[in-house]
Amino acid sequence: MSRDRLWLGILRWRGVALVGVAIVVTIWLGATNQLILYINPQYIVFTLVMALIALTLLVASFIVRAAHTHDDDPPTRTQKVTTVLGGAVTLLLAIAMVIVPPATLSSATAIQRDVSASTVVSASQAVSTSASVASSTYATFTVLDWSTLLRQTSSPGFYASKPANVIGFVTPDADDPANLFYLTRFVITCCAVDAQPVAVPVYLPNWNTRFAADAWVDAKGGFVSNPSTKSSAQIALVPSTVTVVAKPTQPYLF
Repeated sequence: MSRDRLWLGILRWRGVALVGVAIVVTIWLGATNQLILYINPQYIVFTLVMALIALTLLVASFIVRAAHTHDDDPPTRTQKVTTVLGGAVTLLLAIAMVIVPPATLSSATAIQRDVSASTVVSASQAVSTSASVASSTYATFTVLDWSTLLRQTSSPGFYASKPANVIGFVTPDADDPANLFYLTRFVITCCAVDAQPVAVPVYLPNWNTRFAADAWVDAKGGFVSNPSTKSSAQIALVPSTVTVVAKPTQPYLF
């Protein structure tokens, strides 16, 4: 086989190969339950079904292409270089996706997306300043629920006798990093690209001597006027206990 014919074969099959890599990686992530780190769980079945349909069409394309020969012009140098670079990048990405464990979004992303200024609202009907909400209900609130409620009122009296038990990862406060951190979670609508951070300010002097940024913790306590004179948060959770925990199987909120 001449070099030109070899290059023509590569050029003819490069599109099929690139699509095939994307399909295989998607199915592999779904099979290993890691696709949940990239997209909203409600879209996983749809994504995998579409990947399987794409795989079927890919096989059909392979059969059709293999059955036909083409008298194409010899490939140019530019086509060769583009093909090699594209193939190398795709191969490296595929290897990285398989070898490097997928990671959740971190405190660095939360800071970049301004964790203290999130406007994401909880869809829970229980998130209300109404007196009709039972105190025991507040103990089940997530970071998203409390974040929504903290934007509705900053009255210390409202939070009296309302227990909090929330799990999230640690994001240092930009204004008072030694005494206050944000217990953070990401909310995703479609995929990790549109993820928005939601957070609860936690006042715990010298917290960084106990755990590091990005550590997952379970904090229990109550909300009061923020004791920090540097932080912009008006209300903060003063925990009675803070326990380092494993990252949840489902780290994102929806």
